[in-house]
Amino acid sequence: MTEQISTEQISTEQTSTEQTRIAVPGAMRAWHVVRHGEPADVLEPAEVPVPAPGPGEVLLAVRAVAVNFPDALLARGQYQVRPELPFVPGIELCGDVVAVGDDAGGRLAVGDRVVGSKIGVLSQYATVPADAVRPAPPELDDAQAAALTIAYQTAWFGLHRRAALQAGETLLVHAAAGGVGTAACQLGAAAGARVVGVVGSEAKADAARAAGAAHVLVRDADGGNVAAAVKELTGGAGADVVFDPVGGSSFEQSTRCIAFEGRIVVVGFASGEIPPVRANHALVKNYSVLGLHWALYQQRRPELVDAAHADLTRLVASGALRPLVEDVVAFDDAPRAVQRLADGRTTGRLVVRVADEGVS
Repeated sequence: MTEQISTEQISTEQTSTEQTRIAVPGAMRAWHVVRHGEPADVLEPAEVPVPAPGPGEVLLAVRAVAVNFPDALLARGQYQVRPELPFVPGIELCGDVVAVGDDAGGRLAVGDRVVGSKIGVLSQYATVPADAVRPAPPELDDAQAAALTIAYQTAWFGLHRRAALQAGETLLVHAAAGGVGTAACQLGAAAGARVVGVVGSEAKADAARAAGAAHVLVRDADGGNVAAAVKELTGGAGADVVFDPVGGSSFEQSTRCIAFEGRIVVVGFASGEIPPVRANHALVKNYSVLGLHWALYQQRRPELVDAAHADLTRLVASGALRPLVEDVVAFDDAPRAVQRLADGRTTGRLVVRVADEGVS
């Protein structure tokens, strides 16, 4: 295997106008999904060439990769995008710019520490579109920074762009101890909302509280009747906004406790069950069901993602926002980390350390 090389130790090359590249090795370590199945069974180590950035791309020396639920779906062949086998998983990272492709200048410079998102980053180096990469907040270490993009962008767009959450409203967050759930709790609390988090077990309740949930409901302890508990907490009014990455029965419970002119934001279906949306029920209760596929904003309106990142960076600087990192694992332990997330045995975020230095 090629030895890892830190960007602080390798030499730089200059053009007459600007620094455009840092010398990199010819090969790198990466993880490959070699067939579809459970992550621990189908992820295998590989040595592959270091890619060159194409037009509009930058090459990053990867510091850390945050594990996301889509990594498990990619391994199982159940994600909406199905790369040709074998492929490199990983969709969210923190790294350093080491080369800039044609038509990718202006936003970034070689040596910048950045965060970004693209399928295929669980490796020592990765090419990423320049418009999908943004400066890493200096207040965050590499593990925290790696976990900033997808969960917090999803929560930000869900709460602010789609649901227009207001101070004083009640926000109900399902899976409130998970990566996107803790992000939604933090952002809801920062916006002045009253946050009610729903978790699957008492062991996960503290994570939701630490993220800003004023009240935490444990599904098992409540017999699954989240709706009744929310109505009791709100004096019968219900939740103004629901953030739902779970689907299934969680969505059904939400429709029973949504407030007048409430908004249910559908983020995903971690339960594996896609619930029906009853138009007649939405009509008689005057509520809205809003879909959110964050990647479409990155594809179609990247300037809105830039604005969201600027707001997230401001919240980080103020101390209102910190990704809750449960564990940082070695690069060699990546398959087990993805499997832990796939099995629902995590709170907060899991992060894979790729570089030897820079990750706490």
